[in-house]
Amino acid sequence: MKIPFFSGLFKKSRRSGAGFVVAISGNGVHFAQVKYLAGRPQVVAYAYHQVAGAKSAGVSSAALEKIRKGMKVGDVEFSTLLAPGEYQLLPVEAPNVPQNEMKSAVRWSIKDMLSYHVDDATLDVFNIPANQTSGDRKKSIYVVAAPNELIRKRSELFERAHIHLRVIDIPEMAQRNIAALYEQDGRALALLAFDESGGLLTFTSGGELYLARRIEISIGQLQDANEALRQQYFDRLELEIQRSIDHFDRQYSHLTVQRLLVSVPANTGLVEKLARSLELKVERLDLSEVMDLSDAPGLTGDETQVYALHALGAALRLEGEAA
Repeated sequence: MKIPFFSGLFKKSRRSGAGFVVAISGNGVHFAQVKYLAGRPQVVAYAYHQVAGAKSAGVSSAALEKIRKGMKVGDVEFSTLLAPGEYQLLPVEAPNVPQNEMKSAVRWSIKDMLSYHVDDATLDVFNIPANQTSGDRKKSIYVVAAPNELIRKRSELFERAHIHLRVIDIPEMAQRNIAALYEQDGRALALLAFDESGGLLTFTSGGELYLARRIEISIGQLQDANEALRQQYFDRLELEIQRSIDHFDRQYSHLTVQRLLVSVPANTGLVEKLARSLELKVERLDLSEVMDLSDAPGLTGDETQVYALHALGAALRLEGEAA
């Protein structure tokens, strides 16, 4: 069995062909198909299938196979996503070796950052863009690390479901793909997205991921019935965002953050609160501004877009990208 590791994970979109994604999330499975028409991404199909017991026991191969057959897409290759907690994204100084030796060389750098032996890890690396105004020539990279056993079991699960995996992606890169649709030349974009597991804040420019930070506040907490608790979560969130913006400004003084896009259910009131408290343009993320959703009426709902965001972002990884 060939296990589809992260290889090819970080190449930019070629904007051709069609991307298919099956992503396990929360209590079910997201299916998404995206293709480009005249340079604009079109969601050809999207569906969320709730699976009983998915959160506690995981999704079975039989359930996945039933979903695949129901979508009637034929014998195509799929991408999938790891969930937060299944991998680590580690910024480290790049070893002074050729690019084709980077994965091997970086194992020594991260061996003390993992809770398991580094020889039991699947790794991939991608460059962190440098500050163009800095004289420091040291290069940094992100290392993605996941246990071999987890990758093997995930691959076998999909194989039993007769789903051909092309690549295993991570939410940070899926979110980068979405952010790239909103970017302006020469400026940076901050994107804050929430789901049932928490928040993810990314800073991107020119289709590159500069900074990614996890925020341990979930949609459920933002919707808590206790107003005092909601305010505590908001205060924490505001502080995390401001610290991240300040850090980005120090590291990348040549880039100005144009705005903060937020993917969160409207009933949280979060976008309005952040717009009042941050000295930055804050807007709700609306996928209809950058994607054709006419063939996916289920995505017109505010909350559906929120939970589908990373699956759709992973589907923007199109044919020919994976090695």
